[in-house]
Amino acid sequence: QVQLVESGGGLVQPGGSLRLSCAASGSIFSINDMGWYRQAPGKQRELVAVVTRGGSTNYGDSVKDRFTISRDNAKNTVYLQMNSLKPEDTAVYSCNADVRTYDSPWRRKDYWGQGTQVTVSS
Repeated sequence: QVQLVESGGGLVQPGGSLRLSCAASGSIFSINDMGWYRQAPGKQRELVAVVTRGGSTNYGDSVKDRFTISRDNAKNTVYLQMNSLKPEDTAVYSCNADVRTYDSPWRRKDYWGQGTQVTVSS
C-alpha cells in the first residue's frame, strides 16, 4: 500500500559527498516524520537524521555538521545531503516514514525502504 524507494547511494572517497533521495508512494493521506537510518555489518541500526512535516530536524551525533536532511512534502520525498564523508559512514542507509493512509487515516504506521548502500573508501 505504501512504498519507499531510496536512491543515490554508491562508492565515494573520504571527504566526498553523496545525496540520497527517498520517494514515498501509495495510498498516502499524510506523512509525519521522515528520516534516514543506517546499519553497518554487525552493528545495530542507528538514527542518522529525522525531519518533521513542519521542517524541524534532528541528527545523530556522528553526522552533525556534515549531513543535512530536507523534504519536499508535495513530492513525498526526503533527501539526505552527506558531505565530508568518512569510512565510518559506510552502511546501508534506509528511509523511514511515519504515514497515515487513506484506508486508515486515524492511524500512523511506520514504513521502511529497502535501503541503499553507501561505501566510503579510497
